[in-house]
Amino acid sequence: TLPASEVRPLNTQDAISVFEIEREAFISVSGECPLHLDEVRHFLTLCPELSMGWFEEGRLVAFIIGSLWDQDRLATEALTLHKPCGSTVHIHVLAVHRTFRQQGKGPILMWRYLQYLRCLPNVRRAVLMCEDFLIPFYRKSGFKVLGRCAITVANLTFTEMWYPISGHAYMRRNSEAIRFPQHPLTLPLAKTDEQVDL
Repeated sequence: TLPASEVRPLNTQDAISVFEIEREAFISVSGECPLHLDEVRHFLTLCPELSMGWFEEGRLVAFIIGSLWDQDRLATEALTLHKPCGSTVHIHVLAVHRTFRQQGKGPILMWRYLQYLRCLPNVRRAVLMCEDFLIPFYRKSGFKVLGRCAITVANLTFTEMWYPISGHAYMRRNSEAIRFPQHPLTLPLAKTDEQVDL
């Protein structure tokens, strides 16, 4: 039987499901997709470890796709390149399937992703670009505004935001650990409900 809920890295076999969710989420709002199907496959081939998918009974319900970048600010090349020596994770897209929206899955997945990034030895920060109406959403996840993004897509302009990645992963007591094969986490017993340093 399939697990009721599973979070795992994505692979190229997930690409079509990813693109269908992304297309529905973005085309209706902005008319543009952050990643086209070939770009989804591209990043899931080059850096699947920088993706995260949330599955309910085997069905993809939310996902994040990222890649590494090696400059202080995003440039047009960041939309398609993965820079393996970079210390910045460029979060290309976070999307939730329409029937699972308004359930808090987006913020939960982002939190888990950011905690997971703390386990990667060379990652120092995460960056993303978003339309202005999404700034409050990402601020709630701890992102700070960097300023206007140099990248434009069609007639859309974006704000660049960043999140510092430092130290070890923190997880609240009783939270389910992120189980990635390369970076298994176990949650130690804690005497308080405060955050626990793994």
